[in-house]
Amino acid sequence: MKYFITGHTGFKGSWLVLLLRHLGHEVAGFSLEPHAKSLFQLAGLEADVTHHFIGDVRDKKLLREAIFEANPDVGLHLAAQPLVLDSYLDPSETFSTNVSGTLNFLEAWITEAEEKPALVITTDKVYKDSGKRSYSEEDELGGIDPYSASKSMADILAQSWRHTYPGAQLGIARAGNVIGAFDHAANRLFPDLLRAHETEEPLVVRNPDSVRPWQHVLDCLNGYLLFLERIQSSGRQTPVALNFGPDSDDFKSVQDVVEFSKSKLPGLRVESAVSLSDPKETQFLCLDSSKARSELGWTPKYDFFESATLSLAEREWRQNPRQLVEAQISDFMEIRS
Repeated sequence: MKYFITGHTGFKGSWLVLLLRHLGHEVAGFSLEPHAKSLFQLAGLEADVTHHFIGDVRDKKLLREAIFEANPDVGLHLAAQPLVLDSYLDPSETFSTNVSGTLNFLEAWITEAEEKPALVITTDKVYKDSGKRSYSEEDELGGIDPYSASKSMADILAQSWRHTYPGAQLGIARAGNVIGAFDHAANRLFPDLLRAHETEEPLVVRNPDSVRPWQHVLDCLNGYLLFLERIQSSGRQTPVALNFGPDSDDFKSVQDVVEFSKSKLPGLRVESAVSLSDPKETQFLCLDSSKARSELGWTPKYDFFESATLSLAEREWRQNPRQLVEAQISDFMEIRS
């Protein structure tokens, strides 16, 4: 089967390329240039992609041409400006990438891929902060920071698209705080912890009591693929949107992550500093994924401690990133089935 991925040079996109290749699929991708230290570059993934398109999802014409040339069977729209803090620094780019980019993908897909199944990836942060312990698919969407607001808009846009076009075989996947080896983004906790350990500089943690749905990247991607399989087999009988998150026993605070990481990274130094000038972030954000469990039979294969251990393993595999990722994929596939 031929998959088309926007954002294939990013962290999740790179893991998805290797997972799909492991499963025997062809992969085409459309994305910005990969960063020099990205997993995509370190693992030499360009050779694994049958069509490697470099472009911005805000370029509708280029995106449409890429989908036409790739002639895919299935699509996943991952491309986004994914960082909350960066969204405060450049709200315009965040909204244009996450909203207009999603619209461009949907328009290009319906034009060039007709009624083939596609998945739009949003985030756990699409839900309005109402103080609930965990959010289900029926809860109200909304966002205060530019990132959350833009992803909520993209989510609502995709819902509208499915209702507007009766032939659209479209689903929306919501997941967040995905962790795994070789994520080198700034202002993400696990990459920041690894950088602090390597440089021997203390890491300043802003919100140690914040709780998030930490989840290994392979559990998340497995959910995406099962969702697409259901869309292929059941079409519009499939739910519009599904959450993918860890079991409630694995809801952990930032401080929990820090303490566990200290046990794995000797000499790690972490300091807490809460500033009134820091952007406001949700204190408790977790997902109710019971619908994905009942509809797809999806369950996380790794608990928090396994997920964190696998994510921190990269420090011992810096010279062989591809070998580590492929080994973790092989191990995951054994327990997946």
